[in-house]
Amino acid sequence: MKFIGAHVSAAGGVENAPLNAHKIGASAFALFTKNQRQWKAKPLTEKNIQLFKERCEKYGYKPQQILPHDSYLINLGHPEQEALQKSRDAFVDELQRCMQLGLDRLNFHPGSHLRKMDISLCLSRISESINLALDQSEGVIAVIENTAGQGSNLGWRFEELSEIIDQVEDKSRVGVCLDTCHTFAAGYDLRTQESCEKTFSEFEQTVGFQYLKGMHLNDSKCELGSRKDRHHSLGQGEIGWEVFRYIMKDDRFNGVPMVLETIDETIWPDEIEALKMMQ
Repeated sequence: MKFIGAHVSAAGGVENAPLNAHKIGASAFALFTKNQRQWKAKPLTEKNIQLFKERCEKYGYKPQQILPHDSYLINLGHPEQEALQKSRDAFVDELQRCMQLGLDRLNFHPGSHLRKMDISLCLSRISESINLALDQSEGVIAVIENTAGQGSNLGWRFEELSEIIDQVEDKSRVGVCLDTCHTFAAGYDLRTQESCEKTFSEFEQTVGFQYLKGMHLNDSKCELGSRKDRHHSLGQGEIGWEVFRYIMKDDRFNGVPMVLETIDETIWPDEIEALKMMQ
């Protein structure tokens, strides 16, 4: 079964996210559990937590249909100790918020070496950060999002995702979120059935579909291998519709939250409906 939705607003409180998802006909959704551009946030209140859980139950959203995203400020591979610790503390807070809300996964960008340290050393540091955070939380899977490889961001090659996972001690609590725009920008072609077969076969061999815990469904404004993270509405960018048809018909993508982060949220209901029709 396919769970399809979008990254919806949680403005006014996390309890509003399930409402916003329901309004657009979504069977999955993503949200920020706090302001994604601030280090500190007020704790979730009992009212926030209770209403969130009640509304998820009312509209039929189970934990495996929800993909919370952490703050954009966090860099779990930061080369400087003080900034690294700040990121690690913030990541633990994000995991604990998920625990409070009864959620079972947290999506995050792996980190950046900022051109100040060796790539493998940075990947090991990201793994170490994940291990430390998992020790301070329970029941939540750390879901690494593949990146476009912009700047010094790591996790754009499948091999880098694999290297991080290899060094995570509890393999049951680590996973991957594949973003179609990022995948394409990183140089993995998705424009035809044949290229999708090749790319997802490479993912299977290098990482493994058992680690797939979420998807971001986006077209790309920039060309193949651009290493630029520029999302577009489905079918309006450089990728086109073929990869989305492929994903909708492939059982390997069943049972994970697949969310739009496309640029025109006014057409999210139409995009969701189009994807549903492809199944």
